Amino acid sequence: MNKINIKELTSIAKEASLIAGKAILEIYNSADFGVEMKGDNSPLTKADQAAHHVIVDCLEKTGLPILSEEGKDISYEERKNWDYFWMVDPLDGTKEFIKKNGEFTVNIALIHQGKPILGVVYAPVLKWLYWGNDEDGAWKQESDKAAFKLEQSRVSEVKIIVASRSHLSKETQDFIDQYPNTEVISMGSSLKLMLVAEGRAQVYPRFAPTMEWDTAAAHGVVLASGGEVKKWPEKSALEYNKENLLNPWFICASAS
Repeated sequence: MNKINIKELTSIAKEASLIAGKAILEIYNSADFGVEMKGDNSPLTKADQAAHHVIVDCLEKTGLPILSEEGKDISYEERKNWDYFWMVDPLDGTKEFIKKNGEFTVNIALIHQGKPILGVVYAPVLKWLYWGNDEDGAWKQESDKAAFKLEQSRVSEVKIIVASRSHLSKETQDFIDQYPNTEVISMGSSLKLMLVAEGRAQVYPRFAPTMEWDTAAAHGVVLASGGEVKKWPEKSALEYNKENLLNPWFICASAS
């Protein structure tokens, strides 16, 4: 495939995220989450699985391959030659879902040659929908209000740092301590990267394990907003569809 319609694919991904959000909320508002523990000791709920099936149903019509956290394992030999493909985390922030604090998201990214060129992030409880691509920039819609463009202004100093609510490592705390006069916001899931995309925070350091599907969609929105996500300490771009899908440490930062 040499040419894609990024606007059409963005529309399909947005629709998929909204439908998945409805499926998640039905379970979120029920009495039984069906919590299980996966092999890596991370939680899995009925909502993760329901969202996965809804999203796959929507994206399959594009004819592009799909790599989802809750899908079947796909060997590197099979996926290494993919030109474009969808990377999906049907429910990012399962711990936040179980805690019922609302800070979880649906994440859908389109990857092209190792880079997220389209990202959609939806927080069903908060009713925040973010999307961005190479052509149209980054946008946010809150509930039924009009969407607005996320355009970052250049910053010369760090005033607000965002950090993980559930995974604050010693190394992250050491980084934060280098900025003693900054405000620190804690938040769950990929919403941390969205605060940077919005310009509500300047830096999000992640010095703890994440997988590619945890960051891909949000990374796409951040890039479309003018920000960046870079490996730390190498300071080169975070890459996708590696043989090992574990991300290295990274820093998400606003335009500077």
